[in-house]
Amino acid sequence: MATYTEQMQKIWRLYEEDGQPLPATARDVAAWAVRNKLWVPQPADVIAQCAEDLSRALREEYHKDKRGRRVRSKHAVRVNQGGKQITLWADMKTAPRKHMEMAFSQRRQQIVGDCVQLSRDVASYNEEHADQQPIQLVLDFTDDVREAEFGDEAAA
Repeated sequence: MATYTEQMQKIWRLYEEDGQPLPATARDVAAWAVRNKLWVPQPADVIAQCAEDLSRALREEYHKDKRGRRVRSKHAVRVNQGGKQITLWADMKTAPRKHMEMAFSQRRQQIVGDCVQLSRDVASYNEEHADQQPIQLVLDFTDDVREAEFGDEAAA
């Protein structure tokens, strides 16, 4: 039996095979899937959608710290509980230090994972398009972070 993720990936392939316009937004593909009865919401989907919307909103909540920096308020930690992976959210102002250490560490690992995947994607693209100038990828973000922090300070 296919996982839910595999079912979603199949919907994308069916959208492509149907000759629908590409590139496309996920919303366009979702609307097409619903119209064609390839995806029908289940009661659990409503709760899952609410939880996803809530998580998205929590990720986007910021406040100004004592120095006027814009910082994320809510932080998530993925843990295994009862044999299931769950995400626990906490507010930065009241979260235990252990929660924040885990949250920062896990976010850093997500960034590393994104960089590894981006590096693989660029290398593969460059190999597949060897007749073109290779796309250069710089993974040292020191200057980018410094510039962004300076921009934040200048705007404050």
